[in-house]
Amino acid sequence: MSAAPVIAIDGPTASGKGTVAQRVAAALGWHYLDSGALYRVVALLALEEGVDPGDAAGLAALARRLQPRFDGERISLDGREVTEDIRREDVGAMASRIAVHAPLRAALLELQKGFRRPPGLVADGRDMGTVVFPDAVLKVFLTASVEARAQRRHKQLNEKGFPSNIAILLQDLRARDERDSGRSAAPLRPAEDACQLDSSDLCIEQVVALILRWYGER
Repeated sequence: MSAAPVIAIDGPTASGKGTVAQRVAAALGWHYLDSGALYRVVALLALEEGVDPGDAAGLAALARRLQPRFDGERISLDGREVTEDIRREDVGAMASRIAVHAPLRAALLELQKGFRRPPGLVADGRDMGTVVFPDAVLKVFLTASVEARAQRRHKQLNEKGFPSNIAILLQDLRARDERDSGRSAAPLRPAEDACQLDSSDLCIEQVVALILRWYGER
């Protein structure tokens, strides 16, 4: 298991890392881990069960009982599909708030490592290259300007039928960036050996092609 290669793709909210990671995994025929979905599942449960976002122990307890099932882009929990629920904006905001807690991150660590199996894994998140898979064969830190990310999120929400406001999205993204980079537990930052990529002016196909080229060069 430990010998299975990993490509780690980290970056801030709405940087496109999820879509890119899925396409890289598909191109290579590898497994895919959306680590943010695990935090969103915990956030959804916390909202539903009334667990306070400041209750680190309670949140870690929720995480330890997780047995999520991933089927392509679909995610289910205890036989209930939660794919759409965890993509709600209130769940995303909650996930960003609770991700600062070290006990929660520790509770999810082994679950995330369990996704590593042959022939390989492409994992996206915020600490894949720095904490979860520090021995990844390729580490990518994918970012984009906050304005570009807000536009992308606005388009994504509109396509799904959810109304959104650019000004509010900008404010929310800046707040999430500050929380993610300022937390004491696994702050959002590039790994020292990461390839940094600004996708503000690139399309998804260009980003995927570049990452595949980098992997081929390794």
